[in-house]
Amino acid sequence: MSGDFANLLADLKEDEVLRLTEERIESGEDPLKILDDSRKGMGIVGKRFADGEYFLPELVFSGELLKQVTELVKPHLKQAVETKRLGTIVIGTVAGDIHDIGLNIVDFMLDVNGFKVHNLGVDVAKEKFVDKVKETKAPIVGLSGFLTPAFDAMKETVEALDAAGLRKDIKVMIGGGQMDDEVRKYAKADAFGKDAMAAVALAKDWVGAK
Repeated sequence: MSGDFANLLADLKEDEVLRLTEERIESGEDPLKILDDSRKGMGIVGKRFADGEYFLPELVFSGELLKQVTELVKPHLKQAVETKRLGTIVIGTVAGDIHDIGLNIVDFMLDVNGFKVHNLGVDVAKEKFVDKVKETKAPIVGLSGFLTPAFDAMKETVEALDAAGLRKDIKVMIGGGQMDDEVRKYAKADAFGKDAMAAVALAKDWVGAK
């Protein structure tokens, strides 16, 4: 079923995806498994977009479909999450990039795993990250980007946090379509997360939670 679900989502079969989501919830399946399959489906969408098979309308529609799935799943996840927050995280897609699908998955997964998330959205100026970290005193910052130009924006954002005297007190993770460990080194970030669960694992490790 997992592969079918991911492919149906990637093929943008809205009615079938939502029906399957409800069936899987009703059968008592682990909601995290449904989200993991959704992530795989979004990975296929991202590849099709990169390969020129999908364009912006398909990307936007897939994001809307993912939101519908997460809304169905969310109440069943919340039951398993302690009300105590593990820590605070500021996340956003860096300046010049308007992709928010991966960002919103990370936001959701961090939230249901006990973090207070300040999601700044897309095309976020470096100054906005600096201001939000000052305001919230968040010890973790997540920078998202999908396209190659985001490399420089990530580097500039980390440099701005450093110039503001904040860098020594925070951990910075990066993630997104073209991101890897080489980009992490270039941006002078602390870690690279390949997906939302990796982001959760990094954040938990950094705040000392198991």
